[in-house]
Amino acid sequence: MHTMKRLISVFLCALCGFTLAADKPNIILIYTDDHGHADLGIHGVMKDIKTPNLDALARSGVVATHGYSTAPQCVPSRGGLMTGKFQGRFDLDNNGSALDGFNKETTIATRLQSAGYVTAQFGKWHLGPQNEITRHGFKHVYSQHGGQKFAANITLDGKDRPMSDLAPEAYHLDGCSKAAASIIERYKDQPFFLYVAYRGPHTPLDAPQSYMDRFPGEMPERRRAALAMLSAIDDGVGLITSTLKKHGLTEKTLIFFIGDNGAPLKIHKIDSPLNGDAGGWDGSLNTPLNGEKGMLAEGGMSTPYLIAWSGTIPAGQTYEHPVSALDVAATAAAITNLQVKSGDLDGVNLLPHLTGENKAPPHDALYWRWMAQSAVRVGNWKLLRGGEREYLYDLAADREEKHNLAAKYPEIATRLRTRLKTWADTLNPPGMALGPMASTWNDYFDHYLEGKTIANTPSKAPKGEADASIQGWLARNGTLNVKDGVLQLTADKSKQAPFITRSQLKLKGPLTATLCIKSNTAGAGGIAWRMDGDKDFLPANRVAFKVSAESDWQTLEVELPPSGKIIHLRLHLPGSSTQLQKLELKDAAGKTVLSLKP
Repeated sequence: MHTMKRLISVFLCALCGFTLAADKPNIILIYTDDHGHADLGIHGVMKDIKTPNLDALARSGVVATHGYSTAPQCVPSRGGLMTGKFQGRFDLDNNGSALDGFNKETTIATRLQSAGYVTAQFGKWHLGPQNEITRHGFKHVYSQHGGQKFAANITLDGKDRPMSDLAPEAYHLDGCSKAAASIIERYKDQPFFLYVAYRGPHTPLDAPQSYMDRFPGEMPERRRAALAMLSAIDDGVGLITSTLKKHGLTEKTLIFFIGDNGAPLKIHKIDSPLNGDAGGWDGSLNTPLNGEKGMLAEGGMSTPYLIAWSGTIPAGQTYEHPVSALDVAATAAAITNLQVKSGDLDGVNLLPHLTGENKAPPHDALYWRWMAQSAVRVGNWKLLRGGEREYLYDLAADREEKHNLAAKYPEIATRLRTRLKTWADTLNPPGMALGPMASTWNDYFDHYLEGKTIANTPSKAPKGEADASIQGWLARNGTLNVKDGVLQLTADKSKQAPFITRSQLKLKGPLTATLCIKSNTAGAGGIAWRMDGDKDFLPANRVAFKVSAESDWQTLEVELPPSGKIIHLRLHLPGSSTQLQKLELKDAAGKTVLSLKP
C-alpha cells in the first residue's frame, strides 16, 4: 500500500509538472542580419519590398518604430541578445573581442531550458564554434548560415542525429525555416524556445534565381539580391506562423522579430558584382535614417522590430517609445516566472507596456558603446560621441539626425554626457571609448553627420607608413591593403603562398595570439617565429591552426610556446584572398605586447 501511494504521488507530481510546463507560452526569436530599417513592407518606406507574412505578423501585434540593437556589428549585438545583458559588461565589444566573458554568462536559452523548455537554435551563431552551441542552453542545433557544411544535431525534418557537420540540403534561409517548422511539429505539446537567426540579407548575396525572379525591372543587382533574400526570410516566417496556426499554438506563442544592426551601405552603395565583393553594400536600406552599420547613428542601430502574441498583446499597434533587443530576455524571464538575480539582466519586461497596463516608457535611458563610439538616449534627446566629436539630436523633430544641437543646448549635452560617462565607467573595460576613431569611421561620420563628400577610394595605410608596410607588417608573395578597417592580403601571380611578417621584435614568450579573420578558402594557417640567435626560421618553430571558408569573421586563439626572446614573426593564411580584422599577442600575464588593428 505504501508503495502504491508513493507511485500515485510521483505520478500526480509529474502530471502537475507537465500541466504547468504545457501552460507556459512558447517563445520564438527571429533575428535578421544587416537588415536595414526601411526594408519591411509595413513601414511603408520602400515600394519595392515584399514582405506579406512579416506585415501580417506586424498587424497581429506591435511595430516598434524605435527598436534598437545593442551594437552596430554582429558579434556584440548577438552576445547582448543572448544574455540579456549589455555585452560591454563582459568585454564583448566588437567582432574581434575574445569570447571568454560571454562563455561565462548565462543565456536566456539556458534559463528557459532549466524551466522545462525545449530550446533550439537555427542559422547564424557567431559566438564561438558551432558544435559548442549546446553549451549555451540549446538542445537542438541546425546552424546552417551559408552554402558550406555546418554543425547540426538534427536533420532538416527535425530528427535527432549526432552533433557533426551536415551538408546543406536546401538554401540556407529555407533550411532554417524548414528545420524550425519541424521542431514546432515535433514539440507542439511542450513549451519551446526557438532562436531563428537568418544570415540575410548579409553578404554574400546568394539568393537562388527563383527568389531573384520575384523582383523584375531595373534596379541595382545588389538591391534585387537583398530583396530576394528578404523574400526568402518572409516565406520562412510564413511557414513558421502557419505551422503554429495548424496546431492551435498562435495564441500560446510570443514572437519577436528583430534585426542585429543596420544595413552596410559603404557610403556609396556601389553595385559591385554579387560574387566579387562579399564585404560590400548588402543591398538593404536604412531610409530615412542617417548612417549605417558600424555607426551608433540611427541608421546603424534602429532596426526592424516586431512583437506579436495574439490574444495577449493587442493587435495593430505602433509603439513609439524606445525598446531594446535586451528586452527579449527580460520579457521571456518575466512571462515564464524565471528567478533572475538582481543585475543579471539589463532589459525590461515589455509585456505590461504593450498590453496598456503600464503607460510609461519602458526605459528611462538607453546606452551604447562600440569601439570609439558611445551614445545615450533619454526621452527624445540623443547624445552621440565618436572619438572627440559630439552630437546632440532631438529625435522627435529630427529622426534623420541632420541637425546637431550640442552648441545650442550645451546644458542638455552636459547632462547626457554625465549620464553616459557614469554608465560607461561600469563596463569592462570602463570608458566611453576604447581607443581613437579609425579612419573608416571618421569618413562615415564626415559623410553622414558632417555632410562632407567622401571620395570612392580604398583606405590607405596610416599616415607616415609606407604603402607596403602596415603598422610594421609587410606582405610577402602578395599585397597588403586596408579597406573599411580591414586588412586584405591578396596573393600575387607567384605560386608561393602569401604571408605577412614583422621583424625587429623583442617579445618574451610564451605568447597567446588572437586572430579575427575571414577567408574564402578553408585550410591551414600558421604562425612561425625566429628566436634571438636564430639565423633562419626553423621547422620546429611553427604552430598551425585551421581556418574555415565562411562569410563570417572567425576568432581563433593560437598558443606560441617558446620561452625565449622572439625577434621575428610570420603569419601564414590560407586562400588567395584573406581578410584580417585583428591580430593581438598577449604574454603569460595577459598583457598585450603586440597588436595589428587596421
